[in-house]
Amino acid sequence: MASWCENTFGELYWIYHNTEWGRPIHSDQKHFEYLMLECLQCGLNWLTILKKRHAFNIAFNNFNPQKVANITPNDIEQIIKIPNMLKSPKKIKAIINNAKCFLKIADEFGSFDKYIWSYTEDHVYVYKSHILEEIPPNNALSDKIAKDLKSRGFIFVGSITVYAYLQAVGIICDHNKDCPIFKEVLDNYRHKIFDI
Repeated sequence: MASWCENTFGELYWIYHNTEWGRPIHSDQKHFEYLMLECLQCGLNWLTILKKRHAFNIAFNNFNPQKVANITPNDIEQIIKIPNMLKSPKKIKAIINNAKCFLKIADEFGSFDKYIWSYTEDHVYVYKSHILEEIPPNNALSDKIAKDLKSRGFIFVGSITVYAYLQAVGIICDHNKDCPIFKEVLDNYRHKIFDI
């Protein structure tokens, strides 16, 4: 179990870690969801995002990028009225914008999944220093991807946000060595271990 989701943070963290976080995914809709959840988190804590997840699913059609891309300015007023929804038109507009950018990448590469996993040649990256919980807020890989996403028009995708997304979707494995999911990932997915 990762130290960040132990007793201090409560049940929502435990459930998120044990059922979702850090397992490699290959669904475009899930990629969009995890990336947008990280975008929505900017300036907030992760527990707030987990508590508002139901509202986000209602607002963004379960993070279907095609449907989100078609949200109109008039719809934003109704989205803000959804119970427990973030009251930030700026972030809602960013999610709509990012959906359009996401779809362009999917069209160019065949899927967003192919695009994002191409950065690691379909391998999960494991850094030895991270196993010992020396986990940075970002790294060269997240720098590179964030730069490219920004060049493609994405908003709220700085390197720290992208790094958290790469952890969430299992491209970077940051489970510590004592976490059972660490072994699960290494036993079941192609991976590269780096000395750094």
